[in-house]
Amino acid sequence: MSEMIKISLPDGSVREMPEGSTPADVAAAIGPGLAKAAIAARIDGELVDLSRPFAGDAALALVTAKDEAEALDLARHDYAHVLAEAVQALWPGTQITFGPSTDDGFYYDVMAPASRAPFSMDDLPAIEEKMREIIKADKPLTREVWTRQQLIDKWSAEGESFKAEWAAELPEGEELTVYWSGKDWLDMCRGPHLPSTGKLDSQAFKLMRVAGAYWRGDQKNAQLTRIYGTGWLNKKQLNAHLTRLEEAAKRDHRKLGNEMDLFHLQAEAHGSVFWHPNGYVIYRALEDYMRRAVEAADCKEVKTPQVMDARQWEQSGHWGKYRENMFVIPDETPNTEDDGPIVSDEADWMALKPMNCPAHVLIFKQGTKSYRDLPLRIVENGCCHRNEPHGALHGLMRVRQFTQDDGHIFCREDQIVAETRAFCELADRVYKDFGFTYSIKLALRPEQRFGTDEMWDKAEDELRNAVIAAGLATEEYGWEELPGEGAFYAPKLEWHLTDAIGRTWQVGTIQSDRVLPERLDATYVGEDGEKHRPVMLHRAIFGSYERFIGILIEHFAGKLPVWLAPVQAVVATIVSDADDYAREVTARLKAAGVRVETDVRNEKINYKVREHSHAKVPHLLVVGKREAEEGTVAIRTLGEQQQQVMSLDEAVAMLTAAATAPDLRA
Repeated sequence: MSEMIKISLPDGSVREMPEGSTPADVAAAIGPGLAKAAIAARIDGELVDLSRPFAGDAALALVTAKDEAEALDLARHDYAHVLAEAVQALWPGTQITFGPSTDDGFYYDVMAPASRAPFSMDDLPAIEEKMREIIKADKPLTREVWTRQQLIDKWSAEGESFKAEWAAELPEGEELTVYWSGKDWLDMCRGPHLPSTGKLDSQAFKLMRVAGAYWRGDQKNAQLTRIYGTGWLNKKQLNAHLTRLEEAAKRDHRKLGNEMDLFHLQAEAHGSVFWHPNGYVIYRALEDYMRRAVEAADCKEVKTPQVMDARQWEQSGHWGKYRENMFVIPDETPNTEDDGPIVSDEADWMALKPMNCPAHVLIFKQGTKSYRDLPLRIVENGCCHRNEPHGALHGLMRVRQFTQDDGHIFCREDQIVAETRAFCELADRVYKDFGFTYSIKLALRPEQRFGTDEMWDKAEDELRNAVIAAGLATEEYGWEELPGEGAFYAPKLEWHLTDAIGRTWQVGTIQSDRVLPERLDATYVGEDGEKHRPVMLHRAIFGSYERFIGILIEHFAGKLPVWLAPVQAVVATIVSDADDYAREVTARLKAAGVRVETDVRNEKINYKVREHSHAKVPHLLVVGKREAEEGTVAIRTLGEQQQQVMSLDEAVAMLTAAATAPDLRA
């Protein structure tokens, strides 16, 4: 008779099961409903297949579709495998590589057989149909453990050169697993997977696009085709996602930026923004707003060099950790033998700054600092350069040249919580000025990092305690801790904004850093007369002006708050008899500080209304002969059906109030 094992369930109950039982057996023992609903399990915290046998007594939590985050990740992983199986079924000889889940779906990198052209958008309908066929076949997904040599032999025999190469690099003694789809297709994978393809909804996925991708992300390697899809738990979720994508396309900041004549990008300055007059008005309005905000927080503005030498970056740690993303400037010395320049040692090289932190430490180090000088808060609208890959660039959201609303607070140990709390409260006011809700997350120590565990313990506790003190570590603010996602030198608080269509954007941050002051030898004289290290709080609210403007354009669908709008009002005439009055109205508004233009073109008023609405002008003041005689204006507000008729004095007062930017000094 087999021995019994004890399985502890989340409700505190314990079930005794025969040795060799699986989570599926426990689900069946509890009831047929749960047996049908269960899709995976956590054994002692590890996510596993339902069919994985228990090794002994264990804690078990069954996963169902109600555990949406885990269920979605499992489903998307399985959609990726079904995609690969479908492509190979349709075109034998296709090589497969890897296919992970993503935030909204999945992809798989494949290489078409030599007999046909690379896969294209035209192939997607056939692949989708074959995927639905595989899902409806309800093929069991079963796990097997293989040796490395078995994997190498299989992939080599079947011409899967990419898989064979990868298998050959796997550790000899590691447990290597494959998953069968039915009895005729397999892929090597760590898992876990759903019990069968039928657990997927055949109507809850859609293949979206194809793109080029290099094997292992290296452009020196073979080029593959990456097939992207979106996958969900049911058709309702898919439809909602497609609706969001449709709305996002309408709000695309690149499209609206062109329509509103805000900016452009081109190959002559790849990854850098050409701001047009209208776009630069927005930029300057945000810059002025942020200056008022940091002035209210008693911060002092500084300006630091764009280029610094390699010794500084080496000492700070960026040369070793971040050099591949830096624009490096070799120091070339003329060769006396007239056979071209010789490049000096890297220690003499320079680099465009990718961040402002080391330069701000150098400012701190000028002169002796006392404990009475702390906290020292300095900020910079600092222009930075990062050598992002071409494929990663995306409008204003990912660029190579950008300006950060960057700041650093040098403080004593006993000031950290208060300073962090004050920053949390400032960020809260800023984001609310723009109508954003947000969540706060604490990114904890990564595996590769500088500093001792003791330093990291203190820094993480300080940030955590500051958010608690500010009353923001609550469910309302989406408080969450993210293991392993901190910077290499410091843990950080992150602000994730939610926009008008439910997308989230990580923007603001504050980081508690003891590493950089140590590496760059920053000190202050304490009350005891001895030298001490300051703690350096890295902080930003917008993150970068470029990206924040892109987020604002999409959040407001181009209909920016009046104080940010490049043109806040247009005075448009119905008849030429009102031209002089229109200019008078414009002059009054300009004198009141409103950004206003006059439209006295010989065009019909409906044409003018459409044109200025398309340009997202917040207010259109329509004047004709009657308005000129009565000293009134008819105001059309963007997005509203009805117009208001009021006196010119009333209109000036209303538009002046609307055009006034928020002021955190108030």
